[in-house]
Amino acid sequence: MASATVLKSSFLPKKSEWGATRQAAAPRPPTVSMVVRASAYADELVKTAKTIASPGRGILAMDESNATCGKRLASIGLENTEANRQAYRTLLVTAPGLGQYISGAILFEETLYQSAVDGRKIVDILAEQGIVPGIKVDKGLVPLAGSNNESWCQGLDGLASREAAYYQQGARFAKWRTVVSIPNGPSELAVKEAAWGLARYAAISQDNGLVPIVEPEILLDGEHGIERTFEVAQKVWAETFYAMAENNVMFEGILLKPSMVTPGAEAKDRATPEQNLNAMNQGPNPWHVSFSYARALQNTCLKTWGGQPDKVKAAQDALLLRAKANSLAQLGKYTSDGEAAEAKEGMFVKNYSY
Repeated sequence: MASATVLKSSFLPKKSEWGATRQAAAPRPPTVSMVVRASAYADELVKTAKTIASPGRGILAMDESNATCGKRLASIGLENTEANRQAYRTLLVTAPGLGQYISGAILFEETLYQSAVDGRKIVDILAEQGIVPGIKVDKGLVPLAGSNNESWCQGLDGLASREAAYYQQGARFAKWRTVVSIPNGPSELAVKEAAWGLARYAAISQDNGLVPIVEPEILLDGEHGIERTFEVAQKVWAETFYAMAENNVMFEGILLKPSMVTPGAEAKDRATPEQNLNAMNQGPNPWHVSFSYARALQNTCLKTWGGQPDKVKAAQDALLLRAKANSLAQLGKYTSDGEAAEAKEGMFVKNYSY
């Protein structure tokens, strides 16, 4: 996750060069017209983005759909009922001191309107912890007609009215995940569709007071090397920012969530351990660089809990341990000394959907 900054207009000719160009009767230099939207939420959007991008903190993604949450619960022998989902989400948000390491929590729609086991609203508990509530707003991936078995993300229909309601409920940022597949191309169509969808979502979100997480995810699937990943990532990022500029998105009020640039999950040549979050924060960065994780923060917590009331504290301790480790990585101070082997396991699932 990186808090975005304003793009500088250093590509424009200097004024002295304009006159010289005209005197030489050469073609006029290109003019660039930028429209700055005077959003009623402009100051709040910047403040929210800065709060989420605060030192030593990152995002807890707990926006799994009810179906995906059911799969997680099934892994520990629990039925997928609202009561069990409520119990698990209560465990997460009430972990003592969670706000020391977590600045934002992405919620599923049910969770945004849900109360904890003790009757308090989950959004209120998060606010008490100093954690900004967020909301998943996309409607999932569907096949992209005319592409190479690629997908596009749906959810723009009715988005403005939904986000207005989410804001009233206490949400202050939003998440929209679209994906690009390297083994399937990616085709020009898929890249442009992903970029334009993200840009429209970002503009609509800002109009309704929500800081958009802009997430053009490059899927890990494939045998390609890290150079190919970087090549595709650059293309996707450039296309996305171009589309956002066309839609007058305020860059100071977004959070960019690019994929980690790594080799494909099935590549023979692996990246070195030095190419992780901790290493990226050893030196100065132009932006705040942090984490936004779901399973990486929750897996040991879920297994420790196992649906047993007497294991809640131990499960919360496991969550805090993982959150603290990522907090230290964001500060460039993490070491793996004392870490359990389970903490070093990869999270990759081929053809993963959520």
